[in-house]
Amino acid sequence: MAGMGIPFEIQGMIGLVIVTHGRLAEEFVSAMEHVVGPQAAVKAICIGPEDDMERRRADILKACAAVDEGGDGVILLTDMFGGTPSNLAISVMEQTKAEVIAGLNLPMLIKLASVRQRETLQACVAHAQEAGRKYISVASYVLAGEK
Repeated sequence: MAGMGIPFEIQGMIGLVIVTHGRLAEEFVSAMEHVVGPQAAVKAICIGPEDDMERRRADILKACAAVDEGGDGVILLTDMFGGTPSNLAISVMEQTKAEVIAGLNLPMLIKLASVRQRETLQACVAHAQEAGRKYISVASYVLAGEK
């Protein structure tokens, strides 16, 4: 799994758990690491249509514990609010120090890679949300000088 076995300290770092439909979570981790390099304290949880959802919920909790060794918190990033991955992520919030961000995109992950070692959980969430929104663009509008 991506993000495993990286030989540097993860204490004092916000952990990331990416939970998506299909294999998208693994591909997001791969894309992020392609841009910013290997990352510690990152786990991917892939939800398939035939999966046992209680087992996936347990996998999410286990991943949260694994990436939050320093106790600074975890951001659970999901592909779509209201979908099964998002609902599962939300269902574990009370059992762990975590926030859930739905609507994951690559700019969010790149931003989180740069701020999660020095910012609080809430600050990281704000940075991710801002980056995610900022980089949603319609090419023809950008080329025409519009927003």
